[in-house]
Parts: sequence; C-alpha cells; structure tokens
Amino acid sequence: MRYAAVRDLPLFTRGFRIAAIACQLAALLACADAGSSEVFRDCEGCPSMARIAAGRLQMGSPPPGSAAQDSAAAAFDIGFEESPRHEVAIPAFAIGTHEVTQREWTAIMGENPSQARGDLLPVDSVSWDEVQEFLARLRKRSGQPYRLPTEAEWEYAARAGSTGSFPFGEALPALDAHAWHRENAGGGPHPVGTREPNAFGLYDMLGNVWERTADCWTPHYEDAPADGSARTDGDCDLRVVRGGSWVNWPRFLRPAYRFRYSTTSRYEFVGLRVARDLK
Repeated sequence: MRYAAVRDLPLFTRGFRIAAIACQLAALLACADAGSSEVFRDCEGCPSMARIAAGRLQMGSPPPGSAAQDSAAAAFDIGFEESPRHEVAIPAFAIGTHEVTQREWTAIMGENPSQARGDLLPVDSVSWDEVQEFLARLRKRSGQPYRLPTEAEWEYAARAGSTGSFPFGEALPALDAHAWHRENAGGGPHPVGTREPNAFGLYDMLGNVWERTADCWTPHYEDAPADGSARTDGDCDLRVVRGGSWVNWPRFLRPAYRFRYSTTSRYEFVGLRVARDLK
C-alpha cells in the first residue's frame, strides 16, 4: 500500500494543518492539540503523552431494548456486554497521543513484528504478553510507570467529555474525518495522526488498529470497579481491546464497544497505546 506525501495528506480544517504537518515531519513529537491537554515526553524515544484531568465517566450503554436506549443508539446493535451503564471516578493519568508506532516499538524491542510496514504506522501483530515486555523495557528506560490503559481510562479518553454513541454525535458520515475503518481505510492501517484528534487532542482513538487494555474480559459490567482501575476477575486469558480497526464496520468503532482477544494472539489489526500514572 502506498501512502501520500505530507503535502498530499488530507487536512480537514485550517486549525489542524500545522499539527498534521508537524506530526509527519517530526515523527509525531507533539501531535496533540495544545489547547486540549498538556503534552510531554519522558525520554528520547518515549511516546508522546497527554495529561488527562480527573473526572467522572458514565461508562457503557443502556441494555438492548431498554427505555433509556434511544432510536439512534439502537441502530448500532448495542449488546449486553456494554451494560449496565455505571459511573466511574477517573483519577488524573497520562495516555499516548497516538498509537505506538513501529518506530517506537523497534527502538525499544529491537525488532518489528508488524505485517504492514512503515515507521509511522501503528505497530501490529503483538500479543498482550509481548506488550508487557515492551512496557517493562519502557519503564526501565524512562524511570516512569508505563502500562496499558485500563478499560475505563480508555473509554474516558475516547469520549473526551462526550456522552453520545460517538464523540462527534450520532452521524456515521462524520466518522471518516476522525477514524480509519473498513469503508475508508483501503484495506490496511494508516500512519498515526492523519485523522482529526478528539477534544483531548488524542489521535486514532477510534479505528486504525484495536488497542489492548489491562482488563480481564467479562461479558458485562456487573461489579465493575468504580475507581477507574483494571478489572482483574473474569477470564484473564482474554483481555479487552477497544476502538475498532481498519477491518471493522463503523458501528464497531463506538467508544463504548467492547471486544476481547487472547493474551497470546497476534493480529495485523491489533496494536496498543500506552498510559501511565501521574505522580
């Protein structure tokens, strides 16, 4: 697959033009919107991180067929895996402004396992277990507590203050400006940061590649943690992934949509985004 030169990248508004060019030329050194979150980098080769303020999240969706589920949401085939909707208190944390790139992975691990190749493409074909080794090496290099985001942190960051089916509303055509998915990706992943960021200045929270989280899989939110921590009960041989990918239809890119993969699985449409605690 061929990718457009920087000058040919689709730039959706004047406000994003400088940010998009800078991301490509400087390997995404600071590609989050400066007005959304404070952006920092812990070390040379460390991912660009955004500070996310503490807040409260209405996590999940009303159960299928409930009075609380409006007609627009019902069209997205919401399952019981997203219920019951519940409130979560999210402490302040930091999360990557973009998915971990192949350049960043290779700098830490010394090899690139990805199927589609490109320095600024998201790394893919990495198991949950291999991600843990990447994070351990990143912690050693940076001296900072890097980890995967919890499922609650991920949804909080993806929603960026929104409450609808998508951060920008219910209209699916608007998704094209924010995400790479089955209908616009052309059969493969794309360089990170080439769609519009969300209100927190985070790129590709929806689409491109699925993003692994820390949580063990449960097919519901009964007894889910209310403090933003990872769920450690359930089936821990399966871990939650979020965000959808370039192989998925748009309805599977909703911030509330949940799926799972084995800790040993490797797929060309699954990658990661890092998080860490703030001291």
